[in-house]
Amino acid sequence: MLMFSFKKNLPVDTNQELIEEILTRSVSAVYPSKEAVTKLLLSGKRLKIYLGADATGSDLHIGHATNLILLERLRKLGHEIVVLFGDFTAMIGDPTDKNATRTPLTEAQVADNIRGWKDQVAKVIQIKDKKNPPTFVKNSTWLAKLSFKDVVSLASNFTVQQMLERDMFEKRMSEQKPIHLHEFMYPLMQGYDSVALGVDGEVGGNDQTFNMLAGRILQRSYNNKEKFVITTTLLVNPKTGKKLMSKSEGGYIALNDSPTNMFGKTMALPDETIISVFIDCTYVKMDEIKKIQESLTAGANPRDIKVRLAKELVTMYHGALAAETAAKAFDNTFKKGEIPSDTVTVAVQKGSKLVDVLVAEKIVASKNEFRRLVLGNGVSEFGSDTPITNAEYTIEHPAAFRIGKKRFLKVSLK
Repeated sequence: MLMFSFKKNLPVDTNQELIEEILTRSVSAVYPSKEAVTKLLLSGKRLKIYLGADATGSDLHIGHATNLILLERLRKLGHEIVVLFGDFTAMIGDPTDKNATRTPLTEAQVADNIRGWKDQVAKVIQIKDKKNPPTFVKNSTWLAKLSFKDVVSLASNFTVQQMLERDMFEKRMSEQKPIHLHEFMYPLMQGYDSVALGVDGEVGGNDQTFNMLAGRILQRSYNNKEKFVITTTLLVNPKTGKKLMSKSEGGYIALNDSPTNMFGKTMALPDETIISVFIDCTYVKMDEIKKIQESLTAGANPRDIKVRLAKELVTMYHGALAAETAAKAFDNTFKKGEIPSDTVTVAVQKGSKLVDVLVAEKIVASKNEFRRLVLGNGVSEFGSDTPITNAEYTIEHPAAFRIGKKRFLKVSLK
């Protein structure tokens, strides 16, 4: 059985206060229990803990940063950290939270998606730390080598009933939608990552609970070893229940966004999401976040609080100077009244062409006028200092646009 071995033992910090924050902040659940994992972290034993993410897109976002921040805190305690890029599993397609079969990606698509990930991870995790740097791996290293006999052996650890208990499969069955056999294979593959790496623990969003617990089962079966799981909360709008960091459902703040874009997108977040983003995506202390929440309850202007949140995020990824510059740029665009309060807001389908929406709303007279504006650098997204140069530009996330000097449009997604 393949098992990866990494670094030598290093001293481990058993600070109880730090451990309590790790197991509480942004944490949805701990398996087998918070008490058991607390005891393990207090033992002084150096643990191997990993986080995996499928390479289904080229951008990591601040929702991913929730897990990266948690992983970085564990690394700073002295634990061995592994960041896994799911190149093989991305080609299978995770059925999690999907009402239809996900289209598997090609090897070329996955390679293209994963190209800039390490640099994005480096914005949160100190990958060049000399004493305890993280290890980066791809799960094609071992999954591509499994024989059919190996896969049958993996499958023998689970029942069809266990798989059908997954919410998305139950929903599809009730709606008489197909469930493909390869989708049952996905949790086996992710679970086997734990076996191949020989980890002590795994961190991931609570939408991955089933897959991570599959790894607990396989770790016991193959390595006779317990694996703990820490599931983190997902960024959702408490009013709508929709994910915040989704191109189809909400604002998408990427770790590699420019300072101006990151600031502007943060300011566009719904007011009711401010506190959860502070908790899950920043290093602001919890007692300070409590004060912020109390000030909002007492009637503080949410816009002022979001300015602080935007500065926190931009500072994390680009530095304090970039945050101040982005704040000034935002003020010049918004606060000084350059955008009318009665700006048209329209709901469109993701992927709609901006030109079609502008023509339909009679903000431009024709497609030719739009093309002329694009050629003259007269079209841009609010919060961005880069003009739109593609006349076929498609709308992928909620945004606002400046058309020429005095025309504006806000869009949301249906």
